[in-house]
Amino acid sequence: MIDKTAVIHPSAQIAEDAYIGPYVVIGENVKIGSGTKVLSHVHIEHSEIGKNCTISSFSTIGSAPQDLGYKGEETKVVIGDETIIKENVTIHRGAACGDFTTRVGNKCLLMVGSHIAHNCVIEDQAILANLATLGGHVHVGFGAFIGGMSVFHQNIRIGDMAIVSGFSASRQDILPYSKCDGRPAAPRGINVIALKRRGVDLETRTSINAAFKMLISPELNTTQAIEKIKAELPTNEYIEKMVNFVQTSKRGVVLKAKAGNISMED
Repeated sequence: MIDKTAVIHPSAQIAEDAYIGPYVVIGENVKIGSGTKVLSHVHIEHSEIGKNCTISSFSTIGSAPQDLGYKGEETKVVIGDETIIKENVTIHRGAACGDFTTRVGNKCLLMVGSHIAHNCVIEDQAILANLATLGGHVHVGFGAFIGGMSVFHQNIRIGDMAIVSGFSASRQDILPYSKCDGRPAAPRGINVIALKRRGVDLETRTSINAAFKMLISPELNTTQAIEKIKAELPTNEYIEKMVNFVQTSKRGVVLKAKAGNISMED
């Protein structure tokens, strides 16, 4: 169903069972998948939207990036299936670099007023709470949770299943499976709840926590911590991902916190 007040560009491709609400504006180069609902007063252009998504009122998807180097090149936004986008969310299309695309995965939840800048990549099942703000080229890992009113510098990474509390900020990468809090953000423990919900057993969680303790230890530098992890802990996919994440960081990883502020769970 397409409401009679909606304005649809002739180039738009909209599935027959999609819903387009009142006063929606759909510009050029838009594809909208089966079962997706676009509620009133939404603006979409240069975007591919998957199946069974919900896009709430006054959201803007695919508008030009806030990048002074952008000169109108053909770029886009790609959003996966079953993603929920609440009111007043903004997702800018890519700037003319990388693959020219801003990407949001499947089953994500973007809460009220959150902002995803150009060329960001949001992996499946990630959550951005109200007013969370990502600078350009930020990569958010699978199942990560970003608290409300938190802000992140361009080009950083937020690891898989990490959780960052509200009103935090970071100019550096956030370690996978960690809990971070503060301005600047600092590690507080591992995200036990997320790991449990995704079926990670106690033995594996314990080894992840042991690796985390080594990485944040004030008695070890990063190289020493990684050597200790490899020498003393059994290898598993989670520890391998943590170590690789640290070793491939370009901006550095948040690894240190003030004494007394670290929670050693599990």
